[in-house]
Amino acid sequence: MGEGRNAAGHPSRTRVSVQEAAEHLGTTVDAIRKRVQRDTIAHEKDADGRVWILLDADRTRHATDQDTAGRRQDDESGPLISEMRGRIEDLREQLEAERQAHAEARRIIAGLVERIPAIEASQEVSEAAKTVEEQPERAEPHPDAPGAQEGEQRPWWRRIFGG
Repeated sequence: MGEGRNAAGHPSRTRVSVQEAAEHLGTTVDAIRKRVQRDTIAHEKDADGRVWILLDADRTRHATDQDTAGRRQDDESGPLISEMRGRIEDLREQLEAERQAHAEARRIIAGLVERIPAIEASQEVSEAAKTVEEQPERAEPHPDAPGAQEGEQRPWWRRIFGG
């Protein structure tokens, strides 16, 4: 019989907890749980309902070899990670600039909305002046206007230019 094989010639399996399996496989506990849900990893439940992961003896024995290989890959991916971090920082700066521009646009819109009543009031005044110009007979005289007699109305050009 070969090393790591049972009597039937199948690889021998070690029963480990979910936490231990995550450590041996270099992943998270949540990833192991998802694999159990999808039934993509060998597992069994005991009478108490606790899940045990069945790992090949070869996997547990070579876990340290995989860790050193993983570290070598991390060393090689260092420049990629630093480039990704640089891009992420650039995107953060761009997002902050967009947020500031959006806040400025909101301030401008709020200022314009506040001015709408004043604009509408000035339009009403100018519309009233047009009515007086177009129909001077309907305009009411202002008794407090200088030179205005009761029942007498001054022409619009005198009211504007004086006289």
